[in-house]
Amino acid sequence: MTMTASPTRFSRPRFALMVLLGVYPLITALLYIIMPLTDGWTIWQRTLLIAPLMVSAMIWGLIPTVQRLFRDFLNPAVR
Repeated sequence: MTMTASPTRFSRPRFALMVLLGVYPLITALLYIIMPLTDGWTIWQRTLLIAPLMVSAMIWGLIPTVQRLFRDFLNPAVR
């Protein structure tokens, strides 16, 4: 008798929630760090600096970590 794993389905709403919970403190920390260094800059200039930092942190840090730590939560068994 062979044991097969029950099928799972990736949950986009759960993934979005977990990424949001990671993005909020990350962007808040970046703003606290960047704002004093960019005093007098316009918003588009600050965004131009923050956006690549944020995207890099998400692609190579936040998203892989969320996927690894919350694998079972993000891939619930199909009923």
